[in-house]
Amino acid sequence: MDAPPFDTAARDALRRSYALGRTAIRAAQSDPRFSYALYVPPAFTAATRIVVCVHGSTRDSFLDFRDGFAEFGRWNDCIILCPLFPINVRGDGNANGYKYMQEGEIRYDLLLLSMVEEVRGRYGLTAGAFAIFGYSGGGHFSHRFAILHPGRLWACSIGAPGSVTLLDPGRDWWVGIRDLHHRFGMAFDAAALARVPVQMIVGDADLETWEITHKPGGTYWMEGANDAGRTRPDRLDALRHSFEAVGVTVRFDLLPGVSHDRMKVVGRVQDFFASVLRTMRG
Repeated sequence: MDAPPFDTAARDALRRSYALGRTAIRAAQSDPRFSYALYVPPAFTAATRIVVCVHGSTRDSFLDFRDGFAEFGRWNDCIILCPLFPINVRGDGNANGYKYMQEGEIRYDLLLLSMVEEVRGRYGLTAGAFAIFGYSGGGHFSHRFAILHPGRLWACSIGAPGSVTLLDPGRDWWVGIRDLHHRFGMAFDAAALARVPVQMIVGDADLETWEITHKPGGTYWMEGANDAGRTRPDRLDALRHSFEAVGVTVRFDLLPGVSHDRMKVVGRVQDFFASVLRTMRG
């Protein structure tokens, strides 16, 4: 893809088209049912990195994360990419398809990759790897994306998912990973995942279970759905042990007194990404 010139006129054109700073919401080229917003630092270059932030079930964190990460992006030379995966995209009322990577014909992991490539092309970025953070429903997404595409990530932060996929070769997706090849056409790459710096973050007061307890008859019910633990901290700790068992180094942040509050974890997530960037950039 041709990189745009990084001169004053080109940047002014981006600004006039709401494509610099806090951008307008843009439909994805690959599937206009989905969209994204960006924060683009004014001094971006071809070496600027991408950080993806994935919303939770209510979707309102879509712009909260874009704005909450804007200063981080400005001072750490990162474009912040926040996708929007709407409820009811197939007309059936489903609110949770993106969390499990596939919904009918939609592959949300491939959709995100197409958004990343669209942004790379528009801004002339050279790096193919990106970081991902998700909280609550986005935490579902971020850890499952890392399982499927570890080679595309320079860091992964997993915030307070309600359910987790353990790296269990004896159980099918989404509880385990036995049928990855059948479902997604790929094998699990433990060595690649072990190379990704991973943070898992949750509040120690995030203890409500009404929303995260799977019951028979539910859309995503399957045997073993609740086996990782009762609460979000329990389930994230089970995921930590599962990742560590295949060689992943996990930074586990259990925040005292914090309930299910996405903006109270953002500072710790930014600290984690900044530390990884410092190491990458020497």
